[in-house]
Amino acid sequence: MDKKATMKAAADIRKLCIEELAAAGYGHIGGSMSICDILAVLYTDILDIDPKDPKKPDRDYLVLSKGHCGPALYATLAYKGYFDIEKLKTLNQGGTMLPSHCDRLKTPGIDVSTGSLGQGLSLGTGVAIGKKIQGLGGTVFVIVGDGELQEGQNWEAVQFIAHRSLSNIVLIVDNNKRQLDNYTENICKTFDYKSKFEAFGLHAFEADGHDVCDIYDKLTQAMKCGPSVVIMDTEKGHGCKFAEIPGFNHYMVISREMADEAIAEIDRRLEASYGQTD
Repeated sequence: MDKKATMKAAADIRKLCIEELAAAGYGHIGGSMSICDILAVLYTDILDIDPKDPKKPDRDYLVLSKGHCGPALYATLAYKGYFDIEKLKTLNQGGTMLPSHCDRLKTPGIDVSTGSLGQGLSLGTGVAIGKKIQGLGGTVFVIVGDGELQEGQNWEAVQFIAHRSLSNIVLIVDNNKRQLDNYTENICKTFDYKSKFEAFGLHAFEADGHDVCDIYDKLTQAMKCGPSVVIMDTEKGHGCKFAEIPGFNHYMVISREMADEAIAEIDRRLEASYGQTD
């Protein structure tokens, strides 16, 4: 991978997402920001996809189980050329192709409709099984939020993945430590994710979810070793200063001024990060 190019992709995706949410005036900023680096690595360095042929049968799939963070994925898809970047300004508007939650029937590049939390991993598992049955190549990546791991359906899917030794699915946990109205630890204690997943039979890796090299290294390792999960240590709102600070940053009203300041800060941080890579 080209570290600087992927870092720039992550910054550009963050800026597009902020512009998108600012155009709507509101949205799920916290969880969208926490996955931008992960999406940048996936769509820049890992996924076997073709924006000109988004339905090719042997493509890699991305299932964003935390479908309310669709704005981050929409920004990524626009960045990769699945549709015109100007379409991002229609987020949540009447007749838009970019609804509040991911919808495969509306948005090019969305592989699975999601947003009813706790169900995305089961859907992704079905896709992985389907690929096996049809003899199709490609890996299924499923991003789940730490809050939605309180849903028991996830653990049924994990057990099934291990039982069937599904080597063509990689689970990614966005461990940003917050859910809608509090820290996950206060709502329902998470315990140790790595030990839990290993007890269910998965190969478990841990990564810094805002270090593009670490993300890349752990995902590529996970793809080689059979049923696996990468637990990404992330910060809700990361990279967007106004969203990093508040205790409640799941969903926010976003003004033009807030967006402009955040975008300028992203550029400053990227420039500083470039200096550290030299």
